[in-house]
Amino acid sequence: MSNNEELDRATGDKTIHKLDFRLGPFGAAVPLLFFVVWAITISVMQLSSEVALVLGAIIGLTLGLLLCKSKWEDYAQGLFDGLAQPVGVIAMVAWFYAGMFAQVLQVGGLVEGLVWIGSVTGVEGGMFVALTFLLAATFSTAVGTGYGTTVAFCTLMYPAGVAVGADPTFMFAAILAGAVFGDNLAPVSDTTIVSATTQDADVPGVVRSRFKYSIVAAVPAVVLFAIFGGGGSSAAGQTSVSSVIESVNASGLIMLVPFAIVLILALSGHHLLTSLTWGLISAIPLILLLNLGTFGDILSFNPDSDAVVEGALVSGLTGYFNMAILILLIVGAAHLMRLGGTMAAITKGLVKWIKNSVRKAEVSIWAIVALLNSSITINTAAEIAAAPFVKEIGSKYKIHRYRMANMLDAVTSALGYIFPWGAPVLLGWSTIQTMKEQSYEWLPVVEPAAVFPFVFQGWFLFIIMLVAALTGWGLRYEGKNGEELKEKPND
Repeated sequence: MSNNEELDRATGDKTIHKLDFRLGPFGAAVPLLFFVVWAITISVMQLSSEVALVLGAIIGLTLGLLLCKSKWEDYAQGLFDGLAQPVGVIAMVAWFYAGMFAQVLQVGGLVEGLVWIGSVTGVEGGMFVALTFLLAATFSTAVGTGYGTTVAFCTLMYPAGVAVGADPTFMFAAILAGAVFGDNLAPVSDTTIVSATTQDADVPGVVRSRFKYSIVAAVPAVVLFAIFGGGGSSAAGQTSVSSVIESVNASGLIMLVPFAIVLILALSGHHLLTSLTWGLISAIPLILLLNLGTFGDILSFNPDSDAVVEGALVSGLTGYFNMAILILLIVGAAHLMRLGGTMAAITKGLVKWIKNSVRKAEVSIWAIVALLNSSITINTAAEIAAAPFVKEIGSKYKIHRYRMANMLDAVTSALGYIFPWGAPVLLGWSTIQTMKEQSYEWLPVVEPAAVFPFVFQGWFLFIIMLVAALTGWGLRYEGKNGEELKEKPND
């Protein structure tokens, strides 16, 4: 019996049939391989964008059609079956709700409230850098967007920190490190949602199980930022720091209440959409009653705009449209790999090396995720590309779905904010450049390559997951009913 026939029997779906490709299983991998090569190429050329990645996925799927030896109608049906898989749709809808919630919190002034905390503490130098890391970690965990955290804190906290004697390089690194923390841990983070849904895991359980990894990485990161983060010159911008601080106040801290509601509901077992809905229901009235923003900031109609509707809710949706299309296309490409026998061939090859060693299986997962993330500059896209391999290998060795999701997300979140060619690093760098040109002539600009070694949360998280794979720390196996087991169950 062929691997594809085994797949047909295992799925129990009469409409799914194997596909034959020129070049065999490798031909079935061409759509996804082309996407990865395309992503690397546009990254090196500094032309990376979500729309460009969507185009790369479309071209890859078209090449797959040309390589398919089976009926093209069967290829198309296999692609549509892949696009219709719940994993992509669930992640897409969850992103929309999470995006709306994040934008509403920003309208309420949560960023300004967190910056205000830093302004009234009187800390400077390395202590200010450490505080920035903690505040960025809190904010990114609250709103679930590492990119948004990078922009917001490079806009507000970076100038303030440089002005009070923080080292510019460590200041930039602390912001990126805080974004790593929340991107990895937040229940509403896109990487958290993707890592959970692609491994058929629930978000609350995944968040609870990964907390220990995040904290173990964060503690030494705080210490190192405090020790080495000073050394900047406070005189350069001392007279200008007041303009940064004067623009913020404590009122936005009330937005921590909706955040707490979402976090409590999510971690207590409620569905993520339920938790986010109650977050929105509680946040919007607070904003209006306390005059933190207007209803027009949340939702308004503008006949002169292309979208007609504007505001935080709309921004939260549109911010994920391109990524929603991308995840569907990549999930479809991964499904074609299954139908063409690629997954079975890769797993068979790895199993020969892994044999019966779960340690080698987890190291393989760690290496695959790291390789794809070092190539694809948008971390969610890299996670989507790596997810099928993680699930295939992890399921083979009965590794629990929480563990697979954690290995996938931790490495993705870590490396996404480290490499100089990474999208969030370049985003922060360009934001600082804009601040220098528009507001603060005295502001130093840190090059992406300079910040690379000092994103401590990312590096520690990356190393911790390798240690966990090598030693089995935190390893749990999958029981018959999905329960976590300390010992591997019998076949």
